[in-house]
Amino acid sequence: AVAMAESYLLDQKRLLPCAAYLTGEYGYTDLYMGVPVVLGAGGVEKIVQLDLTDDEKAMLAKSAKSVQGIVDVVKKAV
Repeated sequence: AVAMAESYLLDQKRLLPCAAYLTGEYGYTDLYMGVPVVLGAGGVEKIVQLDLTDDEKAMLAKSAKSVQGIVDVVKKAV
């Protein structure tokens, strides 16, 4: 959290893992996911797309499914 705050406040443009809103990155849209980003004074200035192995893609898909499940539950409750 401190590294994130410093990067934002001091416009350090550091590469950090953060929850970011995806708009097609990693094959996901309209979903917040933990991904590598460049964080600076503008907040998330760039989402960095890494080449993932098949195992890593499967783990990301599992994570995305869990996040989407939580989003769906919250939407039904509202």
